Amino acid sequence: MFLKIKRKLNPGLDIKSFSDEELIVRYKDSPDNTIISELFDRYTHLVFGVSMKYLKNEEESKDAVMQIFEQLFSKLKTQEIQHFKSWIYTVSKNHCLMKIRHEQSVRKYKDEYYANMQQEIMESAELYHHLNKEEINDRIPKLKKGIDQLKADQRRCIELLYLQEKSYKEVAEMTGFSLKQVKSYIQNGKRNLKIFLENE
Repeated sequence: MFLKIKRKLNPGLDIKSFSDEELIVRYKDSPDNTIISELFDRYTHLVFGVSMKYLKNEEESKDAVMQIFEQLFSKLKTQEIQHFKSWIYTVSKNHCLMKIRHEQSVRKYKDEYYANMQQEIMESAELYHHLNKEEINDRIPKLKKGIDQLKADQRRCIELLYLQEKSYKEVAEMTGFSLKQVKSYIQNGKRNLKIFLENE
């Protein structure tokens, strides 16, 4: 369905009659991709179902299934597994939760970046002095829109300086601009963003 694993078991050996635990013992003794393939056939739908439950996205869930089963090549060799079905369920759940936490962390970082950037850009604008934090956060989407509308050189320098937290010197090295050009692009970009936000 999602992943094809090369089979190389001895001809005539019917592993479908083996229990999960027998397959794992056999894999520990002599790693064979066919064993992973058999476990994949047995539990693809379980892992996919768990992934859909947490990720709520079909394509991301398909990717998760592949990633989880790819881990089996190493995990089956080192971990003590008493009951494979419950174990693969737990592994799948933890994989999805880690992915969700990572994505939430990235979103939080980006939101903080935009909030801090907006505060710096607007710090001298009387229009924003009376706003509370919640009201300022409501304007973050407008800031993102404003950044997208900047000239390419201005947008590139501002994103490197604020989002990637590079120094002016590092921005110059990464873009090929002179230090004077970098400072000019950032100053003009911030001014344009301020005008955009005030108009919005």
